[in-house]
Amino acid sequence: MYLGKVIGQVVSTQKDAKLIGSKLLLVRPLQISGDAGIEEYKNTIVAVDSCGAGEGQIVLFCQGSSARQTQGMKELPVDAAIIGLVDYVEAFSKKLYKSGD
Repeated sequence: MYLGKVIGQVVSTQKDAKLIGSKLLLVRPLQISGDAGIEEYKNTIVAVDSCGAGEGQIVLFCQGSSARQTQGMKELPVDAAIIGLVDYVEAFSKKLYKSGD
């Protein structure tokens, strides 16, 4: 599992039939450091959303075969899936993120 920030969405009218009805979001992976807190990586991932995430939210996501183990995705051609919405992140005795802030 990884932490990521939703930075946008992808709309694709032509895609594999198994993906019809799936919400595709752009996720930027996050890194937590003691000095800077939460930093965004520069790479971007397209993930299928199974939780109703929105732009700006921090989410839990998984990749590879773990993504296909998410309920309802076993038959989908996915490599990344959003599997949770983060309420808060605490590390190094500091609260680094709280949903709604």
